[in-house]
Amino acid sequence: MQFRRTLLPVLQQRARQFPVVTVTGPRQAGKTTLCREAFGALPYVNLERPDHRDFAQADPAAFMARYSGGAVLDEIQRVPALLSWIQVAVDEHRRAGQFILTGSHSFDLMRGVSQSLAGRTALLHLLPMSINELRAAGLQLGVDAMIVRGGYPRIHADRLDPATTLADYFATYVERDLRQLAELRNLDEFRRFVRLAAGRVGQVLNLHSLGNDVGVSDHTARAWLSLLEASFVVQLLPPWFANIGKRLIKSPKLYFCDTGLAAWLIGIQREEQLASHPLRGSLFENLVVMEFVKQAVHSGLTPALHYYRDSAGVEVDLVVEHGVPPGQLGLVEIKAGQTFRPEWLAPLRRLEQWVEVPVARRMLVYGGNERYVREGVEVVGLGV
Repeated sequence: MQFRRTLLPVLQQRARQFPVVTVTGPRQAGKTTLCREAFGALPYVNLERPDHRDFAQADPAAFMARYSGGAVLDEIQRVPALLSWIQVAVDEHRRAGQFILTGSHSFDLMRGVSQSLAGRTALLHLLPMSINELRAAGLQLGVDAMIVRGGYPRIHADRLDPATTLADYFATYVERDLRQLAELRNLDEFRRFVRLAAGRVGQVLNLHSLGNDVGVSDHTARAWLSLLEASFVVQLLPPWFANIGKRLIKSPKLYFCDTGLAAWLIGIQREEQLASHPLRGSLFENLVVMEFVKQAVHSGLTPALHYYRDSAGVEVDLVVEHGVPPGQLGLVEIKAGQTFRPEWLAPLRRLEQWVEVPVARRMLVYGGNERYVREGVEVVGLGV
């Protein structure tokens, strides 16, 4: 099964503008497939392969001479010293689309890119597949199926059991990727930390509470959360601040980049388990929030997304600043219920009355199957 990724034309456009394009994102999100599809004329080098990696590390000059005409270099963070050699190569023979780099860890990769390739590379991100990408491939999945299966391409392309596949994915992530990123003395504690974090999707992040539940310090909890961000496991949604005379919540909300992984981590392995699960609403919210994130990053944009919550309990799930006219906002409320209820629109109305910024769009995303406009609000059923 072939998937048309939204990022493809953006990737090709950037390669016509920059000598280097760097694509980051979680493992198995489809970076290799996308880059090889987009740049089939370039040699492909997988730096996870020991022979390729050893050659690049032992004799980078000879390695770069072999690929003087350019190449797709996969998992470039495995040989960060190559970034300086790539800088020299593109400065000597500056032409667009010379090197396409991919990486799964943003810490080391971004540090190296900012030091060696500043001004020479475009930076793009590829996340697991969006609902629109799945539907464009002919996969008409129900809401619960989308939550449990998530967006990793292999699960859908090969019709794999998500529970087994995600268990293997997480084990590989902990045993291999994290050992590359940091020295973790107690992997069992870290695994418990990630599972407890998955149980808090859609909640305002309380690192002290999360660390206490695991039995680690605030410093360790903060470091582990940074690791999860750097390896594209979690996504933090910052609060939106405005001068509206309210006491506002200042901590971010926690989401997972893939709902399938989050569901598996909290013990959901089949769609039937989700129907009556107490976290179904939170996972539905996670699914929708990440759709907005993917919409931005797969268009080559930096997500300008926040949430609003004040001390009185008024909350709007998303305050959107991209995709609307400059200086205006979009407001989005998210409800997992399948039957529309008019009171769901109340938070949108209340926040719009308070803000001093014009509101360009109002949207309610819910778990039903209809799509229409109600009192100036776009009502969008995710099951459509």
